[in-house]
This record gives sequence, C-alpha cells and structure tokens, in this order.
Amino acid sequence: MIPNLNLLPGAILEMVAATSHTHCLTQADRYGLMAAILDESLSEEDRRCIDRMLRALLRGKIEIVNEFSTVA
Repeated sequence: MIPNLNLLPGAILEMVAATSHTHCLTQADRYGLMAAILDESLSEEDRRCIDRMLRALLRGKIEIVNEFSTVA
C-alpha cells in the first residue's frame, strides 16, 4: 500500500533553489522527491525540475547528506 503523500505548493521549486545553494540533498528533500514522483498530477515544469536535480546528483554536483535539514 502506498502512503498518502501530499506536496506543499511550490515545494519543488523551493527544494531546487535550496539544493542548488547548498549542493546537498537532505532526508527531507528525499522525502519531498518521493512524494513528488508519486504525485500523478505534477506539472511538467516540476517534472523537469526534478529531472535536472537528479542529473546534477548523478554528475556529483549534489551530495546526499544524512541530515534532516540544512537549516542551522
């Protein structure tokens, strides 16, 4: 059974902005990506943003960290 996950409006763009600033993908970001990927009503722009972020991750421009948030 897939849990009921709901994205906050503007969450993808905020995640992309934060990730491009910190170059880190946190646990919260990964949960947000999971919720976004499972959302069938995701806009094409949000899908492209996710694709860009995943490509940056594969190229080593973004690091996966085990912190829940990068906010100090």
